[in-house]
Amino acid sequence: SATTVTSARKEIGYDEQAGRFFETNIDPEDCIPDEEYCIVDKETGNYIRLTLEEKERIFMDALQSYYVSGRQLLNDAEFDMLKEDLAWQGSSLVNMNRQETKYLAAVQAYLKGEPIVSDEEFDALKTELMESKSAFASSKEPKCYIDSGICTVTFEDDKFRNNLLYLPAGAILGILWLGLGFEVLGPLVRLNPLILAALGSPLVINGSKYITDTFIFQDNQIGYGPCPSCGTEMRIYFGNILGVEGFSDVSTTKCRKCKEDVQVQRRTLRASTLPKA
Repeated sequence: SATTVTSARKEIGYDEQAGRFFETNIDPEDCIPDEEYCIVDKETGNYIRLTLEEKERIFMDALQSYYVSGRQLLNDAEFDMLKEDLAWQGSSLVNMNRQETKYLAAVQAYLKGEPIVSDEEFDALKTELMESKSAFASSKEPKCYIDSGICTVTFEDDKFRNNLLYLPAGAILGILWLGLGFEVLGPLVRLNPLILAALGSPLVINGSKYITDTFIFQDNQIGYGPCPSCGTEMRIYFGNILGVEGFSDVSTTKCRKCKEDVQVQRRTLRASTLPKA
């Protein structure tokens, strides 16, 4: 059985079997600032309860802003309240592992002009964190900084389309292999085309990769992600095509929807708009 006591603020219930108190008439939209992290509605002045995903996004933005640009989005009390709230809700973001701590420290040191790791070590560390789906190594949703007007997001490797680049050479080599196989082996032994194709697959795969990387799409990489400014999906190709030079380290492309110039760094696939004048 449960006993309830009504106060001017909330109705408190006590569950005798569970041995605990609970609030019986909390509106799902109510936010209690003494117990959880809340934001204030600028128009009404009321506290707004946030979802776990929204709180995690604010936490990430506060951390990355502090480590990357040195700007403090939340004061110490707000940050501690948010961190404690996330811990109570079981969020894994509040517990950074050693590699994530090392990554944020490396970013901060690099921006200060005092790098603590080499470029190769940084790339390996970032790749490791991205492969482990760490939220600290990438931001898949665009975010903008009010003071500079720069919007940023992290693109992803488009492995599917990257593999399609090898299809033309692979198809030609496959046809040549089957034709030569039937011409040479046909008079001697009758082979199933599937078996013949399987026998030649290592040669076709390696040959198509060599021809594509050397002569057609040199040093190729394709990245994709939302436009940092408007969210429209974009794709970027790095490398040369048939000897014609393309983007190498940094690409600059205009978004087809919002017409913003977007720069993408090949090494990190970090996309950003240009600073506002």
